[in-house]
Amino acid sequence: MTGRLNGKVALVIGAARGIGEGIAQRFVEEGARVVIADTEVDAGKETAARLKGLFVETDISRMDHAQRAVKTALDGFGGLDIIVQNAGIYPWTLIENTSPEEWDKVLAVNLKGTFLAARAALPHMKQKKSGRMIFTSSITGPRVTSPGHGHYSASKAGINGFIKSAALEFSGYGITVNGIEPGNILTSGMQMHRSAAFIASMEAAVPLGRLGTPRDIANCALFLASEDASYITGTTIIVDGGQTLPEGADFRINPE
Repeated sequence: MTGRLNGKVALVIGAARGIGEGIAQRFVEEGARVVIADTEVDAGKETAARLKGLFVETDISRMDHAQRAVKTALDGFGGLDIIVQNAGIYPWTLIENTSPEEWDKVLAVNLKGTFLAARAALPHMKQKKSGRMIFTSSITGPRVTSPGHGHYSASKAGINGFIKSAALEFSGYGITVNGIEPGNILTSGMQMHRSAAFIASMEAAVPLGRLGTPRDIANCALFLASEDASYITGTTIIVDGGQTLPEGADFRINPE
């Protein structure tokens, strides 16, 4: 490890498990102190304890919770250099069956949560004239989609638009705002909520021949959080093993 985040404080929202846990783990490996914010209290406390960090129960769709998470970092570690909003929900419901209540819930966590995380972190980062904001978007919505993901797709496409506006507005304060667009990542959540047949079909669609891992996304987040990305803002990085590249299903070339 190279200590790229030595002395930095990071708040990772949605980090009890999965991609967020992987990001927090990677940040700690590079010297950061982390605050784990999540609705899953037991898993979140376990992750925070393992990483020698702090935990705060957080529903990122609520402004008071977003502010409390930021305050935990400021009070517990004396500052906040990096905020990652990774929390997201992805129920599978066809548009014709989606209730207004379910639509609002998905956008409240995924899209409104992105705004609230940025809004809560902004005063401190603005005052110190530096900061990194990183948001987990997706290839689903901005690049591709599938039936049953109308609300999820809309929320993730909205995140990409927000990133551009926030990056422009915050640039004068030395704050960079970027996002990551994961492809299909093999997390415990995917294994719980998706069938083996679905997972196999997704794997077959990836040119590199495997699903991504939380560490694949964490490595990208580390780059965006580090000084290596100090001149990058207002953009997203696709991390999908090439999944969005083929025009059709028959894309493999036999190297022999």
